[in-house]
Amino acid sequence: MLVLAIGALLVFWAVILLAFARPLRARWREPVLRHPVLAIESDDWGAGPLGQADALRRLAALLRRVQDRSGRPAVMTLGVILEVPDGPRIAAGDCRAYHALPLSDSRFDAVRSAMLDGVGAGVFAAQLHGQCHYWPAAVLAAAQAEPGVRAWLTAPAPAATEGLPSPLQSRWVDASGLPARALADADIRQAIEAEIATWQTIFGSVPRVAVATTFVWNDAVEAAWANAGIDTVISPGHRATCRTATGEPGCVDRTILAGERSLSGQTYLVRDVYFEPDLGHGPQRLVDGLLARTRQGRACLVETHRVNFLKSGEASLAALEAALSGALAACPDLRFGSPLELADAIRARDPAWIETRLRPRLAAWHARLDEIPRFRRVARLAGLAWPLALLGRQP
Repeated sequence: MLVLAIGALLVFWAVILLAFARPLRARWREPVLRHPVLAIESDDWGAGPLGQADALRRLAALLRRVQDRSGRPAVMTLGVILEVPDGPRIAAGDCRAYHALPLSDSRFDAVRSAMLDGVGAGVFAAQLHGQCHYWPAAVLAAAQAEPGVRAWLTAPAPAATEGLPSPLQSRWVDASGLPARALADADIRQAIEAEIATWQTIFGSVPRVAVATTFVWNDAVEAAWANAGIDTVISPGHRATCRTATGEPGCVDRTILAGERSLSGQTYLVRDVYFEPDLGHGPQRLVDGLLARTRQGRACLVETHRVNFLKSGEASLAALEAALSGALAACPDLRFGSPLELADAIRARDPAWIETRLRPRLAAWHARLDEIPRFRRVARLAGLAWPLALLGRQP
């Protein structure tokens, strides 16, 4: 009878594991990192307010001061925007046509210099965020009915895209009305070809990493990125493809784990720790995120935005420095690096980055199980939690 009972229990457990086989298998296949890895990812830099130059130089100085055990300084990615509206020209035409003020304009000389100096010093890593943080035709259409959008579009100083309504900040949909309308694939391809050409004039090379504005993009965008040479895509762990009737990102068509591939062959990375000091996030939030991702064998890609360092610069810089120092104290073997380095290591299965030993991989896999909806509760009720915990014990 005891043998029959044990056999029945094992069959019951097997049924549960089979029911959750897909997410369990995906988290097993996801790469496990050998060391804690941290990168600060900051979006919206480039064309825009001229005060960015000073903010970038102060950020670069801060990052140079904070170094990991190997002497590598902390790294911040810059999600680069390549143009904003040329407000005076648009106003002169009574808002009937769109005109761009590109990052290559002499007014942005100090901003470009600060960005390129930081890249050269190894503390900044430039990533493509978009030609602009909106779809120009959509903003132009919205300006006909919305005085606030019209005022933003025709402002005399280089615009801050944070001032646009959130739906209009999505580049790869037409959010002039809600729900947003999809863009034609041909228009997407043409726009990406143009922004890649603009990028090359500023940085002298083709970008390899892209992060869609507001994390709304689709297969057509990925295909055009791949055709242009972009082999790494930053995600929040899923892909939204539309703006809904309420203006929220929606139409999620896939969930994403680090190291998975797009249909066009790019490597996905996941950025899902949020650190916005201007919203009251303290340094411990970043440290806690790092510790959680380290237990899961994952990199900690931290999302923050330009507005923190323009709106409340001193406080945000102090919070970032305290967070980086706290991260080093919590994880002495922490490695600073860029998302592109991480993606290249994943693609190459580089043993200096990627764990191959069974016990550490089991421990990381076990730490990832909590994120599978309903699995932990079902496993606990079925008595499966304790054998899984044994498998997941830290080596």
